[in-house]
Amino acid sequence: MLPDERNRIWLDEKRKDKWGIPVLNIECEHRENEKAMIKAMASDAVEMLHAAGLKNVKPESKLAPPGLLIHEMGTARMGRDPRTSVLNEHNQAHDVPNLFVTDGAAMTSSACQNPSLTYMALTARASAAAVEMLKEVRI
Repeated sequence: MLPDERNRIWLDEKRKDKWGIPVLNIECEHRENEKAMIKAMASDAVEMLHAAGLKNVKPESKLAPPGLLIHEMGTARMGRDPRTSVLNEHNQAHDVPNLFVTDGAAMTSSACQNPSLTYMALTARASAAAVEMLKEVRI
């Protein structure tokens, strides 16, 4: 799924859960690019399976709802401008200085590989930055 500014998450100012915490609103949908990609992947899979000697292969090109599959990313975009991003270059929240987000939320897209090593690198970098910040505030 490509980054798309129409896909977004925000806290509902009117609706609250039973503890009085704002409810999360999610607006996310597959657009034309994702629909075209799933059709192309199904077609490519059929071609590969036929080349491998399989017969009577029927393509499936139905998209799963967003959030159903693993490695969903991009809900807390990293960037320099707090108006267009949630996290700074250290994965530290612009609006909540003691919050660091080091999972896939900072990444607006991914490849087909497992992103775990990238998460580990983001965590190491954020941790190093947090340690340096703590050294600066010590008296």
